[in-house]
Amino acid sequence: MGNMECYVNEFEAAMLSDTAGYYSRKASSWIQEDSCPEYMVKAEECLKREKERVANYLHSSTEEKLIEQVQEELLTKVSQQLLEKENSGCYALLIDDKTEDLTRMFSLYSKIPKGLDPVSLMFKQLVPFRVLLCKRESRSASQEEVFIKKVIDLHEKYMLYVTTCYSGHTLFHKALKEAFEVFCNKAIAGNSSAELLSSFSDNLLKKGGSEKLDDDVIEDTLDNVVKVLAYISDKDLFAEFYRKKLARRLLFGTSANDDHERSILSKLKQQCGGQFTSKMEGMLTDLQLAKENQSLFEEYKKGTPPGLDLTVTVLTTGFWPTYKSLDLNLPVEMAKCVEVFKQFYQTKTSHRKLTWQYSLGTCNVVGKFQKKPIELVVTTYQASLLLLFNSSDKLSYSEIVAQLNLSDDDVVRLLHSLSCAKYKILTKEPSTKTISQKDSFMFNVEFTDKMRRIKVPLPPVDEKKKVIEDVDKDRRYAIDASIVRVMKSRKVLPYQQLLTECVDQLNKMFKPDFKVIKKRIEDLITRDYLERDKDNPNTFRYLA
Repeated sequence: MGNMECYVNEFEAAMLSDTAGYYSRKASSWIQEDSCPEYMVKAEECLKREKERVANYLHSSTEEKLIEQVQEELLTKVSQQLLEKENSGCYALLIDDKTEDLTRMFSLYSKIPKGLDPVSLMFKQLVPFRVLLCKRESRSASQEEVFIKKVIDLHEKYMLYVTTCYSGHTLFHKALKEAFEVFCNKAIAGNSSAELLSSFSDNLLKKGGSEKLDDDVIEDTLDNVVKVLAYISDKDLFAEFYRKKLARRLLFGTSANDDHERSILSKLKQQCGGQFTSKMEGMLTDLQLAKENQSLFEEYKKGTPPGLDLTVTVLTTGFWPTYKSLDLNLPVEMAKCVEVFKQFYQTKTSHRKLTWQYSLGTCNVVGKFQKKPIELVVTTYQASLLLLFNSSDKLSYSEIVAQLNLSDDDVVRLLHSLSCAKYKILTKEPSTKTISQKDSFMFNVEFTDKMRRIKVPLPPVDEKKKVIEDVDKDRRYAIDASIVRVMKSRKVLPYQQLLTECVDQLNKMFKPDFKVIKKRIEDLITRDYLERDKDNPNTFRYLA
């Protein structure tokens, strides 16, 4: 008769109370006897049956109240016990890939206010734990690449859980993001994740690194590299390491596929912005122009032969990493080649100055040994040193230093690679394994090898320190630019607000240190870009 008072007071209240008691007893029994998946199946069935009872026998207004009671007794009150059940709780389901059970857990707890909070927290805590296991399995330097591969695989796996089992819920996206940010910004075996990720990309993109993988797999892996990069705060450090490795791939012809190189740059541009990839894109364009330039030089050489076969790659200084430039005394043969190329280049432009980077050069030199001639693939420095022995049978250390015009450290590296390493092209007196300033060197005519062509490597130089120094310098410039940009638009600003706005601008590329920002502010004051307010020293004014 339009009045629900009798139904609610005389029947519904008692029925809800009895239902709560009934399911409380069931929950106490099931939580002890059943595994987490078995318990959730029973809870799901109970909720379904209660909805059917309401539809068949009761007023529709009862459904919400009844379901709340069942959820409270079967799910909310036992949530901690259920989710943390040993060998079958939330952790176990995630580790054992029980996607159906995880989907059921999400479905049950998503209908309870704040019911997903403990589920997402456990998800967030498990991810770093799984990565820590990968880290323990990858302790040696050679396994660091394996570690990054496992991290990428884990990210792909858990992102799939977020989109399928958890229906793309924002709580789980946030949990995944925060979990990956934790370990992606920790050092692994003394190396930053930014460096390891750049090394992983390098191995994937260079010849021999991805020969067994088809193009689709490589593209998917590159996608995942960029996704993992999003969690790394030192994106500028990744960019510098990546640029160094890209330069080596391009200059030494070790890049496996130009399409993949352009593809990852496109993905990085989308993720981090055009400024992030502008130099790298310039490097690829330089290489294309250099090939056209070389074709023109080949034509020019026909009229003015340089005497040796010469290939020159002209690069734009601003795009490429900075390299140590040494004033090497080139052998006459090489000097003539360089002169011919200079003359050719002046026919094209008179506005650009060529700076020769001999450290990046390679030479093919034929060594005429007693048993057979062997072609030696060496650096320009090594070739310059070897060519000294065309006119001298024996040279002392000091004579070599004087003729090459190089520092002691560089000469020691060269002599070590040619007389003490795997291929002993030179013999030395005394015959020790270290280079001394009192040593003398001779061409080893008895040297032989089963190969007709061998590459004589130079000992590697650790460039990590140089990269970090370059990045720190770039960061100082970026902080200066950010402070000036903010102050130019605001004119007057308190210190705390200036700090906040600078951090917001810089966070896209790196996590700035507050102390460094403070130092940069002081520096800009001394350079008359800013001044302190006379009445309030914590407020700054912009000086136009």
